[in-house]
Amino acid sequence: MGSSRNKFTSLLLMFCLVVLVRAEYAKYKNPKQPLAVRINDLLGRMTLAEKIGQMTQIERVNATAEAMSKYFIGSVLSGGGSVPAPQASAEAWASMVNEIQKGSLSTRLGIPMIYGIDAVHGNNNAYRATIFPHNIGLGATRDPMLVKRIGEATALEVRATGISYAFAPCIAVCRDPRWGRCYESYSEDPKVVQSMTTLISGLQGDAPSDYTGRPYVGGSKKVAACAKHYVGDGGTYMGINANNTIIDTHGLMSIHMPAYYNSIIRGVSTVMVSYSSWNGEKMHANHFLITDFLKNKLKFRGFVITDYEGIDQITSPPGVNYSYSVEAGIGAGIDMVMVPFAYTEFIDDLTYQVKNNIIPMSRIDDAVYRILRVKFTMGLFENPFADPSLAGEIGSHEHREVAREAVRKSLVLLKNGKSASTPLLPLPKKAGKILVAGSHADNLGNQCGGWTITWQGEPGNNNTAGTTILSAIKSTVDPGTQVVYAENPGRSAVDAGEYDYAVVVVGEPPYAETAGDNLNLTIPEPGPAVIQTVCESVKCVVVLISGRPLVVEPYIGAMDAFVAAWLPGSEGQGVADVLFGDYGFTGKLPRTWFKSVDQLPMNVGDEHYDPLFPFGFGLTTEAMK
Repeated sequence: MGSSRNKFTSLLLMFCLVVLVRAEYAKYKNPKQPLAVRINDLLGRMTLAEKIGQMTQIERVNATAEAMSKYFIGSVLSGGGSVPAPQASAEAWASMVNEIQKGSLSTRLGIPMIYGIDAVHGNNNAYRATIFPHNIGLGATRDPMLVKRIGEATALEVRATGISYAFAPCIAVCRDPRWGRCYESYSEDPKVVQSMTTLISGLQGDAPSDYTGRPYVGGSKKVAACAKHYVGDGGTYMGINANNTIIDTHGLMSIHMPAYYNSIIRGVSTVMVSYSSWNGEKMHANHFLITDFLKNKLKFRGFVITDYEGIDQITSPPGVNYSYSVEAGIGAGIDMVMVPFAYTEFIDDLTYQVKNNIIPMSRIDDAVYRILRVKFTMGLFENPFADPSLAGEIGSHEHREVAREAVRKSLVLLKNGKSASTPLLPLPKKAGKILVAGSHADNLGNQCGGWTITWQGEPGNNNTAGTTILSAIKSTVDPGTQVVYAENPGRSAVDAGEYDYAVVVVGEPPYAETAGDNLNLTIPEPGPAVIQTVCESVKCVVVLISGRPLVVEPYIGAMDAFVAAWLPGSEGQGVADVLFGDYGFTGKLPRTWFKSVDQLPMNVGDEHYDPLFPFGFGLTTEAMK
């Protein structure tokens, strides 16, 4: 009896030892093991619950340590404006992300979560971050290497907050400026958009040449990028956000698809699906474009993620048949689902569908394999926590200088002088008295636009740090030049002012997504009145702050000079640098400037092309010596 008990005890000890050794020397934990070995080793250990957890991305407000460990959550996001506290420091962000990560690492397999954020023009949710020009302005620079440097700076500012995944770039080809996201598009021309995929290499690092199709993130100072919104988001009917893109296959492939080829060559880690439809079929349910084309034909090896509550939108009204939405979305080839709030319902529905053979386990394994590939590739298992030494990268002087350069290069000079022989620009720094007028001259929020601190953006100067155009002008002109600011001056005050010249800065209020859809595209009041009041009495340059071309034909005759400044971001000094001749104007229109909205949509190459200013137009000036 004693000997058999000893034998049993020995066997038990041996078994325990084997289990311990297996846990201790799990191949997936060893960075020296080949990538495929690590992925397959981990995938082979995972339960269905652990797999579905990896496919689930939830909002940070729900990401308690308990939720992360109980549901094995694979990813967390901050929606637009979702912050740990108002004006939170980089350290506060990093502390929050680390606490969430601890919940993930406490699970049986210790798979780290990946945290995503809309860093679409810098790390724009973070207080005091550098806010770069929105993409429409970057398209005007025609400078892909500058855009790559913006990606590098953005990666550092995102990592400074402990975050490792940016939902950028938007590679939409906006074909109608009535669309509220047109400023997130580099251009109406797919070739310009293709050239700007350098942002991906800035965010992620330069992928080795043999990486085509495979995700690449070059270390803990880089972030995973996301090409979005797949595909045709910029081609919807009348520019209505998330609506229907009516176009044949050739049109889709030649206009809206090309930048995805470049993104995949650059090793983009993820692709986000568009809310929109293609010829009536929701993109979130399009098996042909997600699986057959993106994954199988283009050989994309990263993971496909939904937009915010994206599968809900498969049905009309949204969420009316959620289990169908889950089946259609996962069945189409989506790997990670952004379910900020209703994540338990998603997990329950998908679990039921797999257990009842509605969704095959092979589809789940494909999704999880791709998610784990990105996590292993970016070194998340080795470096799951924030690097505290990066906190100082937020809003650094070096990054603000890159943003200022981007502003200078984004400005497009559309008119300079009532005749070519009488140019107004560059403006003299030395003058008796000058007038600065308009709603956007001293308003950082207006200058930055949407996706700045909050989702929609906010007017005013108290939201974050930066330089308004007015303060930039004051610091640029000669100390003896008197600068008078009046947001909406009266005619008599302008007449009596004896101004040498005036700078009028007007434009659109901040907006994002559907809130920006606009069928009339007029300059908001009192902008037109300010232009007319000032420009009838004083030599004036009008600087338009907007996310797209607006109706200006009625006022262009009254202006001596006209500058499209787009949405320049936090570094207004870049505007003054060029207005006063420290640098020349070099920007070129990234999109056609229409005469009237009745012409829309109108894009370069169209048969009936009759613009106010054509695509690619932009006057130049020389820097003053």
